[in-house]
Amino acid sequence: MDSLVSGAGWRALPPEAPLEMPVQSLRARPARRAGKMASRPTATWLRRLFVLGAALALTAYASHEMWLVLNSGQPTPLQAFVLILFVVLFAWIALSFTSATCGFFRLLFGPDRRLGIAPGGPPPMPAVKTALLMPSYNEEPARVMAGLQAIHESLAAAGALDRFDIFILSDSTEPGAWIAEEAAYLELRRRTGDDALGEGGRIFYRRRPKNTERKAGNIADWVRRWGGAYPQMLVLDADSVMDADTILRLADAMERHPDVGLIQTLPIITGGNTLFARMQQFAGRVYGPLIAEGIAWWHGSEGNYWGHNAIIRTRAFAEAAGLPELRGRKPFGGHILSHDFVEAALLRRAGWAVHMVPWLRGSYEESPPSLMDLAIRDRRWCQGNLQHAAVLPARGLHWVSRLHLLTGIGSYITAPLWLIFLIFGVLLAIQARFIRPEYFPAGPSLFPEWPVVDPVRAMWVFIGTMSLLLAPKLMAWIALLFHGADRRGCGGASRAFLSMLLETVVAGLLAPVTMLTQSVDVAAILLGRDSGWNAQRRDDGSVPFGQVARLYWRHTLFGLAFGAAAWLVSPYLALWMSPVVLGLALAIPLAALTARRGIGLGLRRLGLLLTPEERAPPAVLTRAQALTAEWRGIAGAPEVLRLFSEPALLEAHRRMLPPPRRPRQDPFDPALLVGLAKLQEAERLDEALRLPRAELSAVLADARGVERLAMLAEGRTA
Repeated sequence: MDSLVSGAGWRALPPEAPLEMPVQSLRARPARRAGKMASRPTATWLRRLFVLGAALALTAYASHEMWLVLNSGQPTPLQAFVLILFVVLFAWIALSFTSATCGFFRLLFGPDRRLGIAPGGPPPMPAVKTALLMPSYNEEPARVMAGLQAIHESLAAAGALDRFDIFILSDSTEPGAWIAEEAAYLELRRRTGDDALGEGGRIFYRRRPKNTERKAGNIADWVRRWGGAYPQMLVLDADSVMDADTILRLADAMERHPDVGLIQTLPIITGGNTLFARMQQFAGRVYGPLIAEGIAWWHGSEGNYWGHNAIIRTRAFAEAAGLPELRGRKPFGGHILSHDFVEAALLRRAGWAVHMVPWLRGSYEESPPSLMDLAIRDRRWCQGNLQHAAVLPARGLHWVSRLHLLTGIGSYITAPLWLIFLIFGVLLAIQARFIRPEYFPAGPSLFPEWPVVDPVRAMWVFIGTMSLLLAPKLMAWIALLFHGADRRGCGGASRAFLSMLLETVVAGLLAPVTMLTQSVDVAAILLGRDSGWNAQRRDDGSVPFGQVARLYWRHTLFGLAFGAAAWLVSPYLALWMSPVVLGLALAIPLAALTARRGIGLGLRRLGLLLTPEERAPPAVLTRAQALTAEWRGIAGAPEVLRLFSEPALLEAHRRMLPPPRRPRQDPFDPALLVGLAKLQEAERLDEALRLPRAELSAVLADARGVERLAMLAEGRTA
């Protein structure tokens, strides 16, 4: 490694090419892009009329049936409340069903392949340079670098390396993770031969001393410093892998359509080993294309952005997507957490088209390995999506963009709504069972009013609702039968059907657990609790059983109490509620068992929950998995001490330090001032390395602090 940084021309970053990125106002209309939106699909309004009109018709019919179920000529307040909740929740289900139905026919008859993006044939070579951005926040360097090396090798095999630069944009706050990133970056340059290019290197590394605005701020910082040199940027995530063929087709489509601001791919989930991860992987691979094809068909040029595995026109992003800080205190005020939906809405507001291309394969990601990890991620996403309520009134947004924001809010608000609906449904049954009805209300009346609930009609409403919920899964399986390679990749028609049944049953049992967790999260956020920002686990889902019990004993207690209340009303009501009660009562063993690798891998050996990417792995995925094992074999522990035992790493670290503070321009950093003072009093390196995380990070980012630590490492104190 010594030779990597010995030359005077060694650099970790290219010359800056600033691009102005103003903060957008949500209260004023921005200037719109001039020119026609030529990439808009034909008859988009008719597609939307069909999807939304059909959803409204289904909701109206189901609401009428529910009205008859409650015999609601003159509904009681409790009946009226239950009816309103039913209408809202059923409308959500109906829209998902009609959209998925469109996706079903798209899969049968073929995607629209707009923007001229279609697989087959050699990919076109783009004329301009694209930046591949890999944001990282306290991630495992081995996984990040293995994915980047696989992408780099794929681009090299396609003869396209000179069209792309790779930027590792670190926001890591853990000192050990930061130093491990730097060491891995040097190793990546050595492995790819990038360092031998000297000034012509194409792999760069930058760490921000302050991770202001989190991932959105990380990308915005790159745009403002280097965006002027790159007409396009492809944003990745720490678990992203993309094939060169896919990247080249995206870059070419962006070049050929000057009205397009963003193109979002459908990342396929891969690499799952636990039962929970494999369920998500199977669902994403089999049901995901149907859902994505549907929404892409009727969203048209008003698509959405999922934050990664998407290519963006840099100038459009800079001009339109500078995020404002929301008024008020956390959790609703401050920096926008779920930035992607908002950035897509702002791009479309400025006149740029946003497209989704789910038929383009070669885009991959990973999923949380356990229910517990999903809950941690969901907690942050929940707060971010609830923040969108402050963005909804923004002037100039397209109505479909507002619908995206509403969808994000609804994906979490529906959880407490379902919980309230179930509770009030039981209360309604208790009222009918134990409270004496008033047959002859006050005032003149010739006939009594009988508060009757129609059980037969209620059964059919329930069956109809569940049918709409489950029909997209069945449609996805039917569509799978018409695609031979995908069908064989899922183990054949029979095994795919058994996998669908298994996934549906286990997911159905986990659904009430997730419902209660999300309801608690929504309540906590509404009460003012900030979710924070934690790094994600991506491989191992194992959690000690005692910790699982501490996390889910309340779910179990609530499920048992809920079941007991239903039983007191009627054994038949308890039977109807049994899926919810059973899922909650078994929350602890369900969470523990689904997090186990042994069960997931055992089902794989039986040919269940398979995906085509497992049966015939794409070359870039196979290479990324092999490289991950290699990188983990050579990676050392993420510790700061390594910096002072490897001279080349220390020299590279010094060269990658941010510029020093400018007197009377930059604010003082209290953590740095305190950390430097403590370093002066320290007598040994191990004593200095026990500084609090913020102070240690600050001194490691300062030339004076690094020099003092190096002196202590050499045994010198003055």
